[in-house]
Amino acid sequence: MWPLWPLAALLALSQALPFEQKAFWDFTLDDGLPMLNDEEASGAETTSGIPDLDSLPPTYSAMCPFGCHCHLRVVQCSDLGLKAVPKEISPDTTLLDLQNNDISELRKDDFKGLQHLYALVLVNNKISKIHEKAFSPLRKLQKLYISKNHLVEIPPNLPSSLVELRIHDNRIRKVPKGVFSGLRNMNCIGEPGPPCGGPHPSPMLYRLGLGHNQIRMIENGSLSFLPTLRELHLDNNKLSRVPAGLPDLKLLQVRARCF
Repeated sequence: MWPLWPLAALLALSQALPFEQKAFWDFTLDDGLPMLNDEEASGAETTSGIPDLDSLPPTYSAMCPFGCHCHLRVVQCSDLGLKAVPKEISPDTTLLDLQNNDISELRKDDFKGLQHLYALVLVNNKISKIHEKAFSPLRKLQKLYISKNHLVEIPPNLPSSLVELRIHDNRIRKVPKGVFSGLRNMNCIGEPGPPCGGPHPSPMLYRLGLGHNQIRMIENGSLSFLPTLRELHLDNNKLSRVPAGLPDLKLLQVRARCF
């Protein structure tokens, strides 16, 4: 079991059970992903960037995709055998859970109107294709979990607002130059394990985890703009050489299938 760690205003989603409203919520991911548990209210000022949902007026939208569970700004559609992202998702949704389905493609308008989305969970689907503008409406997205899919490349045009990306256990073949450019708020591209940053993470990428893919090449210069990178996890890939140009790297993990 992975440790508990803070994340503001999220809710327990591991099973389709009736929701219980709380001042602070838990958020659990299935199958080896970390469990998130927000800190209890202590009066300390938060800097997560997401507003305290208890301070906002409740919404009474009747929009909820068939078979899903919806409560306030949380939409849970996990384990439903979905072939595509459902329609009729309320535009004020903050957390959308689509894990453990059969979604194979993210289309241009799948997330249209979801400008308030903070966390998107797509773990354990069959996603192999993502439209270049699929994430364009998600201007406030900070957490994107898209591990355990069939991706052969890192998705293009990721939202610049992203703080954390989990993309391990895919079929990614290479890391092209410039793929992380524009992600100035990114704190961690991680794998299962410890949380990405503490309660007040700095907007600098310090951990890059691309394990359990099929990476054969990391293009020269693709990591050169990451001066704060300290941990590079590339285990279970097909690399023939270690990327150069990382003088301040403290941890390099390239075990198993590499070389």
